[in-house]
Amino acid sequence: MRRQIHLNAFDMNCVAHIVAGTWRHPESQAARYKDLRYWTDLARLLERGLFDGIFIADVLGVYDVFGGSAAAALRSGAQVPVNDPLLVVPAMAAVTEHLGFGVTSTTTFEHPYPFARRMSTLDHLTGGRVGWNIVTGYLASAARNHGMDAIMAHGDRYAMADEYMEVVYKLWEGSWEDGAVGDDPARAMYADPAKVHPIAHEGARFRVPGIHLCEPSPQRTPVLYQAGASNRGRTFAAEHAEVAFVSEHTKDGLRAVVADIRERAKAAGRDPYDIKIVNANTVITGATEAAARARRDEFRRFVDPEGALVLWSGWLGYDLSQFDLDVPLRLVPNDAMQSAVTTYASGDATLRDFVESRALAVEGSSIVGSPEQVADDLEAWVEETDVDGFNLINVITPGTFADIVEHVVPELQRRGSFRTSYREGTLREKLFGRGPRLPETHRGAGFRDLGTPAVGA
Repeated sequence: MRRQIHLNAFDMNCVAHIVAGTWRHPESQAARYKDLRYWTDLARLLERGLFDGIFIADVLGVYDVFGGSAAAALRSGAQVPVNDPLLVVPAMAAVTEHLGFGVTSTTTFEHPYPFARRMSTLDHLTGGRVGWNIVTGYLASAARNHGMDAIMAHGDRYAMADEYMEVVYKLWEGSWEDGAVGDDPARAMYADPAKVHPIAHEGARFRVPGIHLCEPSPQRTPVLYQAGASNRGRTFAAEHAEVAFVSEHTKDGLRAVVADIRERAKAAGRDPYDIKIVNANTVITGATEAAARARRDEFRRFVDPEGALVLWSGWLGYDLSQFDLDVPLRLVPNDAMQSAVTTYASGDATLRDFVESRALAVEGSSIVGSPEQVADDLEAWVEETDVDGFNLINVITPGTFADIVEHVVPELQRRGSFRTSYREGTLREKLFGRGPRLPETHRGAGFRDLGTPAVGA
């Protein structure tokens, strides 16, 4: 039996997510992001294509590094305006039965206590189909608008994230025992106080003495996604993530990253394959190779170069407006996205080369071709790198995903590389084929017995 490929759709609650400018394409519906029907239509499409889920990115600041202001970001719609990713999930869940939802939220700018309640609420409302993409943030504008003078140092953000995870694990896994709640009318009480425990957390950054506000949801802890690719980020993924999102442009690079994450997971006492690793890839396809290449060429005419530089200035932490287009880039590591800086800090690539080469494949690799060619390439990436699947970037939405559902999914199914039906159960059960809870080898499972007095004890 062939290894099954995992597919996620990558989107954001804004008009221009990764590929700047293509919202202007006549087929694009990206400007409908404010319309709930955009999201429900997209959810139905992705479930028809048997995607694992939709992975919704987010930022809490604006891309104001390029030119020293947000003006260019606003002109291009580069991740601004941007709406909340969590609020669209219940509507998408209501029109689907199996699709998963990975939502992004940062550990740096929101207290874990109310966040844990929101995620438990989503897990209830989706029937256990929600996941959390854990990020630490990287935009200085987000830090300033949350009352900080500057973005926290990279290592400090991850130290904060470690404690954040301890708090939410205690709330989700340990505060309420199994059997604490019962809605049988013959039962004398709804929640048994003896089975509900304050978490009594006293840490360097957070103090949470009380109980979790929500009764246990189907998964308790949502499926844990993580997208940090730096050295510290990979360690964090090995300790916490169940789905790791990486953005490697070459098979050699991806093979090394996948092996590294799996080895770190093993060192953390986990099965290396308890982490599903997905790479960012752009797929442009059509009925034939010629049709796919014509579609790619058409898309390129709508790319906004300034918008692309706005996004990369924010990701790299450098104002790219100061560079000559034909002078090789020379960047110095900083506290923004360290993995991105490392990728582009050396070599002879000019800014013009950089923009032209990354126009449609801003993250990961671009795959252009007929259904058979795309399927060949996706299978080769899996076989040669040990990656589990792909987080698929849209060039236009929902058209990119519709093309994949129409052309590529049936070809993968014909080869036995992609499912023909969903597993039953929660998102975690669908991904791993086991129960809805974190496995015993996961760090979060260690917080199930808090050893603290019950309420009223």
